[in-house]
Amino acid sequence: MTTASTDTARFVACHSVLHLDATHALAQKAVLDPHVMHRLVMSGFYGWTEPGEADPRAQMGILNTWTLDLKNNSLVLIVQSRVQPDWSSIPRAALADKIALLQVDTTVRTGARYGFRIVVNPTRDRQTVSADGTLVRKRLSDTTPRYVKEWFAARLQPDGADRVGPGGVRRIGADADLDTLAIRMLPKLGLAAKHQGTKIGRAEIKGALTVTDPHAFVDALATGVGRARAYSAGLLLVRPPAGG
Repeated sequence: MTTASTDTARFVACHSVLHLDATHALAQKAVLDPHVMHRLVMSGFYGWTEPGEADPRAQMGILNTWTLDLKNNSLVLIVQSRVQPDWSSIPRAALADKIALLQVDTTVRTGARYGFRIVVNPTRDRQTVSADGTLVRKRLSDTTPRYVKEWFAARLQPDGADRVGPGGVRRIGADADLDTLAIRMLPKLGLAAKHQGTKIGRAEIKGALTVTDPHAFVDALATGVGRARAYSAGLLLVRPPAGG
């Protein structure tokens, strides 16, 4: 990432678009288990980091999102990275189409408008007191569009606002008209193995963003928004709006 001036920032990444046959066992397992989906995504990036290194996903800038079309048995997986992947380990029988690798190189300017889509894990903290008087902090997934809108609004950055909001919330360098956002609650995903019983709440948000801080916006594009980024949440996908 480089910058040309105080009101521009540059975003460079690689987008992989994988069309998988949703009836293939690999795709079926990935949809059923977020850990399997995570391993599928990471299978394209062997060798870029040393074995045992901390948080290789973040080092390589890996984010992903997926959509499942049950009617047409299609699983579309989009993976963003700062290094080029190798998807040769995926069985050809699991692919419904050729894998597309798209090089993204965009200069972001203050005032630019983008259409966007993002799947987020909207959470909030609730504190309770246990029977022995201990303060217990529990993280809950928000399950209504109203709470999701409030969660996303806290991450918007009106013109002149700081990059970090109340409670240490990292803002995304852009503002939006909350009344025009389309919010859809998605099915929760259950974690298996040692996390059995834990659910990942998900919501899809679509709308338009106006850039107020290009550097913060590029950071949000590159590193994601919110929690559960290892489990297909937080990837902010943008495109210039029609006629924009």
